[in-house]
Amino acid sequence: MHRSLKCLTSAGLVAALLSAAVAQAAPAPAKPASDATRAANQAVLAALPFSDRQDFENAQRGFIAKPETLTIKDASGKVVWDLESYKQYIALDRPAPDSVNPSLWRHAQLSMEYGLFKVTDGIYQVRGYDVSNITFIEGKTGWIVFDPLLSQETAKAAYELVSQHLGKKPVVAVVYSHSHIDHFGGVRGIVNEADVKAGKVRIVAPKDFSELAVSENVIAGNAMARRAVYMFGALLPRNPQGGVNAGMGVTVSTGTTTLIQPTDEIEKTGQELTLDGVKMVFQMTPGTEAPVEMHTYFPDAKAMWMAENTTNNMHNLYTLRGAQVRDALQWSKYLGETIDLFGDKTEVKFQSHHWPLWGQAPIDDYLKKQRAIYKYIHDQSVRMLNQGMNGEEIAEAIKLPPELESFWPGRGVYGTLKHNAKAVYQRYMGWYDANPANLDKLPPQAAAKKYVEYMGGSAAVLAKAKADFAKGEYRWVAEAAKQVVFAEPDNVDAKNLLADSFEQMGYQAESGPWRSVYLQGAYELRNGVPSAGGSVTASPDVIRAMTPEMLFDYLAVRLNGERAAGKKLVLNYHFTDLDKRYALTVENGVLTYVDKADAKADVDLTMSKATLEDIQLGKATLEQKVASGELKFDGHPQAFAEFMGLLDKFDFWFNIATP
Repeated sequence: MHRSLKCLTSAGLVAALLSAAVAQAAPAPAKPASDATRAANQAVLAALPFSDRQDFENAQRGFIAKPETLTIKDASGKVVWDLESYKQYIALDRPAPDSVNPSLWRHAQLSMEYGLFKVTDGIYQVRGYDVSNITFIEGKTGWIVFDPLLSQETAKAAYELVSQHLGKKPVVAVVYSHSHIDHFGGVRGIVNEADVKAGKVRIVAPKDFSELAVSENVIAGNAMARRAVYMFGALLPRNPQGGVNAGMGVTVSTGTTTLIQPTDEIEKTGQELTLDGVKMVFQMTPGTEAPVEMHTYFPDAKAMWMAENTTNNMHNLYTLRGAQVRDALQWSKYLGETIDLFGDKTEVKFQSHHWPLWGQAPIDDYLKKQRAIYKYIHDQSVRMLNQGMNGEEIAEAIKLPPELESFWPGRGVYGTLKHNAKAVYQRYMGWYDANPANLDKLPPQAAAKKYVEYMGGSAAVLAKAKADFAKGEYRWVAEAAKQVVFAEPDNVDAKNLLADSFEQMGYQAESGPWRSVYLQGAYELRNGVPSAGGSVTASPDVIRAMTPEMLFDYLAVRLNGERAAGKKLVLNYHFTDLDKRYALTVENGVLTYVDKADAKADVDLTMSKATLEDIQLGKATLEQKVASGELKFDGHPQAFAEFMGLLDKFDFWFNIATP
C-alpha cells in the first residue's frame, strides 16, 4: 500500500474552511434553554472551581497591543475573520447565558483575549487572529515564525501588528510544528516563496511533513469536510444560542490556505539547530496529536514549545469530523519524555493554541496532569474493555479522578472524556462489540421503519417522546425521534422534536465541537441542508505538492466498482517534467498502478505535471490542453473517456441528520 493511504490521521482544519455567510432565507429561530438545561448548567457552575482566576491572569499576561476592532478581509473584500461578531455577546463581565455550558463560556471568554503578547524575552505571540496562535521569535536579523496560522490573510494581519509595535523586520525562517493546516496554511502571508528559493528564508519541519500535509483529507476529504460543518459550527449564527467557541480557539478563519515546501527537515529527538542566532533543541513526537509533530526547547530562554500536544483543554483522541484514532498511550509517553528531557530546565511553556504558563513548578504539575489524562483514559478504557464492556458502556462509566476532574487545562471543551474513551475502544477492538446481534445490523433507515412499527407507529412514538422531552430526557428523545425521522423523512413534527432535543443537548455541552454538532443538526432539521458555501479541501499549493501517486490513490477511491466490474483498461501516463511514467490499470473493479509504462496500454497520455495541475485546479479544460498541444494522446482516446466515466463525483452536501 502506498504511504499516502496510511496518512489520514491528521485533523487538519482545512476541511472546516466553509463560508460563514451561506445564504439561508429566514432560518427558523432557536428556542430558549429549557428548565432541565438551566438546571444542568447550574450544576456545572456549582461543581467546578470557577473562583480560580489564574488562567485569566495568564491569558492577559504580557499584553502589548491590539486593534480596537478585528475584522480581516481578503483581496476581494470578503470577510475571512470577524472577532467583532463574537465580541457582541462574549465578554469577561458577562455570566454564562442559560444556553451555554458555563465551562465552555469560561473558555470562550479566555479565547477573546486577543492581540500581541510577550511570552518571554525574545518570544512573542499574536493570539485571537485565527483558531491557532502565530509565534514570533526574535533572531539577530529578523523573525523566526512558528506555525503561521490557517489563512494567509490572518497571518499577514498578525505580522503587520508585530511590525507596528515591535519594528519592521524580515521573516528569516518559518517552523512548522506539525502537519495540520492551521499551522502552516498562512505561510504566504508572511513569506515570499522567491526568498525561500533564493535561500533568504528557511522553512523547517519534521521529517515526512510534506507528504503528510498534502495527503491530509485527500482520500476521505469530502466526507470529512461535510462533517466538519457540524464539528466547527461554521454556519451557526453568532449569538448565545449559536456559535460560541470551537474549543481550540474562537473559530476557524475562511481565507486562502497556502503551503511552501520545507527546506530543512528535523529527523530525531535531541537534534539541534541554530536559526539566525537562536538555538533550538527538538523532540520528535510522531503519532500523537498529528502523524508528525515536534516540540522545541529554547535553552537560552528556558522556554518549551509544546506544539499542540498540550493545550489548555482535553484534546481529541478521535476528532468528530472523522479520522483514524490517535494513540493515547504513545501520546502520554512522549509527554513523559518531555518532562524527563526538559522539565527541570523550563520556566515558560507555550504552544500553538491558547495562552502560556510560567514557573517551573506550575509547568511540572501541568505536564504531569496532561500526561495523566491521556494515560488514564487509555488505561481505564482498556481495563473496562477487558472486563467485557463495549464502547458505549465504557463511555458511560468512566470518570476522571477528582484531581483531574477539577483541572481546568484538562476540561473537555474540545475533546471529551466520553468520545475519547470510545476512541480507545475503537483503536483496540474496532466497530464490532462481539454481540452477535450487532454483527450484521440493518442499516439505519430500514431499522427505523421496523422500530416505529414495533412501537405503535409514529404518532405513538412522538407522543411518548414529547412527554419525555418535558422531563428533560433529551438523549432518549433524540434516539426515539431519530427513528421516526429515518422511517418518515417528511414528518415535520418528528424533525422539529429531534431538533428541539439536539438544541437542548447543545446548550448543555461543555465541548465546543459537541455544541456545534448538536446545533448544526438542529439547524438542518429545521431549515434543510445548505446548498451553498462549499469547502476548500485542497488549495492550489496543496494540489501542486501532490505526487502522482497521491493523485492515483485518490482516483482509485473515486472509481465506481459496480460500473467498473468486467472492464479492463490500461492507461499510460508520461509526465515530461518529472521524467516519470506510470501505468494505470482498471481490472476486477479496482484501479492499480505501477511506476513504469505498459507496452499494451490502451492509450498513452503525455503531459507535464503542471498541465495536470491546471486541469485539476480548473484553470483549463482537458480539451483546451489537447488543443494547445500540452496534452497528447497516443492510442485510443476513447479509453481515457471511458475511464473518466467510471469516476464518481462526490456531493458535498449529503444528508446527516436525515436519511
